[in-house]
Amino acid sequence: MEATTLAASAIDIVQPKAAMNPTRKDSANELSVEPFDPPKGTVETIETISVESSPEPSPEPAVVPTAVTSGEDKIRVLDVSEYKGAALALAEAFKDDDVSRYFLDTPDRADWTDEQKWDLHVAIFEYLVYAHILKGLVTTVGSDYGAVALWMPPDTHMDDLLTVFRSGMWRLRFRLSREGRKRFFTEFMPLLHDTKASVMGERDASSWYLVYVGTRPSARGKGYCRKLIEHVTDMADEEGRAIYLESSHVRNVPIYRRMGFRECRRIYLQRAEKGNVALEIMVREPGVKGDH
Repeated sequence: MEATTLAASAIDIVQPKAAMNPTRKDSANELSVEPFDPPKGTVETIETISVESSPEPSPEPAVVPTAVTSGEDKIRVLDVSEYKGAALALAEAFKDDDVSRYFLDTPDRADWTDEQKWDLHVAIFEYLVYAHILKGLVTTVGSDYGAVALWMPPDTHMDDLLTVFRSGMWRLRFRLSREGRKRFFTEFMPLLHDTKASVMGERDASSWYLVYVGTRPSARGKGYCRKLIEHVTDMADEEGRAIYLESSHVRNVPIYRRMGFRECRRIYLQRAEKGNVALEIMVREPGVKGDH
């Protein structure tokens, strides 16, 4: 998912410092929770993408290249000491995003103030960023986390119990409202998981997954998000891997097409009172050139 306008420019990458605090300080013992409704969701197919596996052996796991430069235009890989800054940047980027609002603007939280909703919105991104730092790849470019991307590299996932505990993701079962929990845990997460597995088939585990990319309003128009994406598309091309994403805003679809992504499916979140929330599923095959 994304919240930005993209433009081209050059790429430099810097590796993170060693992680100082591998576990969130606000993690605590997990409590029991009530059962939730079974998963829901509707999927609409737009066009077909081949997911047949290659007879060739799977490529070796991805390795992030390193390079040290100066200036705002360097790409940095983040460690856990920076999760709050990166999370705040993504929270600002997705402040008005329909998918992000979907879990906050629920009928049973109609009495919540904007400040209460903002605090939960930021917390959700703190959990997500921390989990991706632990098990995925989090990159940034620009001063003060101008743009941030969350990636799941091939053959990785973050849904194991240890990562859920250490990142604080388990707290969402208590911080979301009853309706918010239904939307997040019984509709949204299963729908995303099942759709990706269906679209990618045997390549599901071996592909790159762009989970979030966003730019702070103050940093837009500098091509930062394109840099973060092309950082990985270059690696994926070398490895012969596909890249998968969900676009939460239709205006960004043509931008992704210019980077070689193609629409293959549309899915809907259906519990909102004001109509369904759509996400465009897009895949970039290795070596594919974008539209001009």
